[in-house]
Amino acid sequence: MAKKTFENALARLEQITDELENGDLSLDKSLEKFNEGMTLVQFCSGKLDEAKSQVELLLNKDGKLASVPFAEEDGGDHDLSE
Repeated sequence: MAKKTFENALARLEQITDELENGDLSLDKSLEKFNEGMTLVQFCSGKLDEAKSQVELLLNKDGKLASVPFAEEDGGDHDLSE
């Protein structure tokens, strides 16, 4: 079995979403897929939290956290060298 990664979990979550939206599953199968999806959401959320912590460590300068908000509209391009 392949190692579970954020990308694999997200791809599987998208597949489950498509299957549930299609509406061809029985109630039992839908609940099974929903439970699997919730497990994947928790896994992905944990991975994102880990990544956030790592970014905060990288932005830590002189013992102080230099927080730079991510702006989605501009792609988050900021000069972090200050």
